[in-house]
Amino acid sequence: MLRDDLVRYLDEVLQIHSIVDYGPQGLQVEGRPRVGRLAVGVDASLATITEALARGADMLLVHHGIFWGGPQRLVGAYGRKVRRLIKEDINLYAAHLALDVHPQWGNNAELCRLLGLEIQGGYNAFQGLKVGVIAAPVAPIMFAELVRRFEKHIAAPLQIDAFGPAALRRVAVCSGDAARSLDEAQALGCDTLITGERDYTMAHAGREMGMNVLYGGHYATETLGVQALGRHLAERFDLPWVFVDVPVNQ
Repeated sequence: MLRDDLVRYLDEVLQIHSIVDYGPQGLQVEGRPRVGRLAVGVDASLATITEALARGADMLLVHHGIFWGGPQRLVGAYGRKVRRLIKEDINLYAAHLALDVHPQWGNNAELCRLLGLEIQGGYNAFQGLKVGVIAAPVAPIMFAELVRRFEKHIAAPLQIDAFGPAALRRVAVCSGDAARSLDEAQALGCDTLITGERDYTMAHAGREMGMNVLYGGHYATETLGVQALGRHLAERFDLPWVFVDVPVNQ
């Protein structure tokens, strides 16, 4: 399919231009005009780009793109990565917060679906956008069972702080880096937080606050959205796709 048609569709369904992010999202590097194979991954790392090219991809869709904050010089490792993208004529599309919050294909939506949780609202705002969700179990569930489901469907958790009630009533879910949202989660009546990244400033917080915290890994909790979106694009446009898995133990 034409790259421009795919980009227009992604921009629209992800509301990519309506969401304030840490850097410009959407099509970050323009490559060849036709996309016959899509690769999806978490990070626009050189390893991810190299594997996407090896798998014959015309576009790489990632959660973490190459632009964060202010301008960056095209030198060193960063410059080599950008030059590789341009030389190989591959398109790079990034969807960061837009994919965290998407109600159908987002990281948090997928976490809730896989764990048997029903979304009830949002929390943990950035620039007015609630990037996390508050959810309740679809059916009664114990924290130990929630951990088991996480390990079965996603990955082995990095850390488990089981200091809250055994039977769960209300759960805060925020992929990636949201350990510091624990105070807000408790204030909203949550007994449990599911997030990705461990934060040393919160090392004792779960115990002191009497909360359960499941640290699933920043990478692991953000493999879900790109894959859900890849499946959707394959179904809608008959577009072959592949998930490029370059794990980060964090």
